[in-house]
Amino acid sequence: MLHSVEVKDYMSASLVHLTPETDVLRAIHLLLENNVSGAPVTDKLGNVVGFLSEKDCLQVAMDAGYHEEWGGNVSEYMTPEVITVDADASILDVARIFRNTSFKSLPVMDDNRLAGQITRSDVLRAFQEIR
Repeated sequence: MLHSVEVKDYMSASLVHLTPETDVLRAIHLLLENNVSGAPVTDKLGNVVGFLSEKDCLQVAMDAGYHEEWGGNVSEYMTPEVITVDADASILDVARIFRNTSFKSLPVMDDNRLAGQITRSDVLRAFQEIR
């Protein structure tokens, strides 16, 4: 049953993460290079303080196109309100979050520390493997 399948079984433990001070053009390069739709932003202590998504990065492109402003720091473009999920959470609960939000990926926490990331595709893969 999907209720008993946990996020930690399908999350990616190797992930791109950024800092608020990261140059946003460098961050875009990292997202593209690693083929991910977004990345958590962490402070010096490892706390998740934001999330930079492809959608956020579109603002960088628009600023460059309309105002000829090329970049800035991740902190200027990231979304500061972050929904995280626990590594022990049910994959079904995560499916509900994805269905009810526009997020494509979510940071995964284990003991209040960033442990990985889970995507919509990961949830669908879990569903496919379970049936």
